[in-house]
Amino acid sequence: MDNLQFIRQTTEEKAGLIAGVNQGVWKCAEFGYEETESSALIADTLKQEGFSVSLGVGGIPTAIEASWGEGKPVIGILGEYDALPNLSQEAGVAEHRPIPGKRCGHGCGHSALGAGAVGAAVIIKEWLKASGSKGTVKFFGCPAEETGFGKAFMAKAGCFSGLDAALTWHPMDTNITVAARMVGYYKVRFDFKGRTAHAGMNPQDGRSALDACELMNMGVNYLREHIISQARVHYAYLDAGGDAPNVVQATASLLYFVRAPKLSDCAAILDRIKKIANGAALMTETEVKITVLGGLSDVIPNATLAKVMSDSFLEAGGPDFDEADYEVARRFLDILPEDAKAKVLAQGAKLNGISEEEFAKRPLNTAVIPFSERMLEIVATGSSDVGDVSYIVPTAQLSAATAIPGTSAHTWQFTGQVGTGIGDKGSIAAARAIALTAAKLYEDPELIEKAKAELYAETGGKYECPIPDGISYTEVNPKAEQH
Repeated sequence: MDNLQFIRQTTEEKAGLIAGVNQGVWKCAEFGYEETESSALIADTLKQEGFSVSLGVGGIPTAIEASWGEGKPVIGILGEYDALPNLSQEAGVAEHRPIPGKRCGHGCGHSALGAGAVGAAVIIKEWLKASGSKGTVKFFGCPAEETGFGKAFMAKAGCFSGLDAALTWHPMDTNITVAARMVGYYKVRFDFKGRTAHAGMNPQDGRSALDACELMNMGVNYLREHIISQARVHYAYLDAGGDAPNVVQATASLLYFVRAPKLSDCAAILDRIKKIANGAALMTETEVKITVLGGLSDVIPNATLAKVMSDSFLEAGGPDFDEADYEVARRFLDILPEDAKAKVLAQGAKLNGISEEEFAKRPLNTAVIPFSERMLEIVATGSSDVGDVSYIVPTAQLSAATAIPGTSAHTWQFTGQVGTGIGDKGSIAAARAIALTAAKLYEDPELIEKAKAELYAETGGKYECPIPDGISYTEVNPKAEQH
């Protein structure tokens, strides 16, 4: 039996396990660093499959490391399982209907991400056992990707230092090996402190922290013209000083994200933003405390691994959706605006090689898009803490369809689809492709050495974690108690 045949058969045998993890984690829907039930479910599943499992790695209670096998190569599979606030949604329902008593939902599909990664690790274990190949497979359960850069904390703790390669995936609406660069970012808190006073009777005695925040934001808005065009700067108020206009606000706080193609670019922009914050404090005679809560590194794609993964994905095939999945998909297609629906049908028909009428009946992508060198030139403006892993070890990732085309991540529509058989099938397809990729790497370690040389040529073997010393994972989510 060849590798593809063995992995296909094993995937069929483990399909129920993979779907069960997706459904179980989807129902838990826990915010970052609070994924107690989700991480326990995954840890228990891996224990039952014969893995040696540790919870709480890197000093994070919901982080997991599970291992099977011995010797090299050591291949890591990265999984996630955190949910997003305000995205609770009943599965399969194509209207906004949050689940009573549930605030968070898997609007980025991390229930499926965790399930597919668990499935890949289990299938690889079975392949190693059956083939007698030497090597170790490790599963890493990585908390709080959405808001807390869990992998960066794990990287700082040395969790990934023993790996030879890392493989992962992400739920999306297409099937493709993801070889684009992704930007890094810093997450920074600015706390201004002034002096309160009666805003009508003696405003001259007050020093407004809120004024300082507004002046800072104005200064940063003027800065935008003078930073690189690929950079992004976002902010939100954590504290606007209260709700009484007749009181000079003595405290006010801002949370900033600074994104750019390289973490070094982020650092340069952040230095200028700090000067603006200090200037705002000087103008208002207030004080400012600046706290870098952390960040994540830009993602470095690895052409060598991406090619192996793409070939494996093409061989293993996309998701095997059934009529029940298509029925759900049609419901979500029907709620799209007519212009968006027309675009989805035209693009989906072309990609999958069928007519628009046929794609309207089966509006889910099953075709796998081949890898192209041009992908390496793309800089996506989103971020992922996979970037910190990609600086340490050659890393490859794919996306698999877990929603109809045109479904935006971080929406209730995505939550509603990934919690059905659509999410299950996408997870299973991802597990199959990742497992086949790993089998090829175990059989040909020279591919790993080539991937390592490619990474070293870009980084020189240097990685600087964006998490400052002294910052705990418990500090990075202001107002996390609300979630």
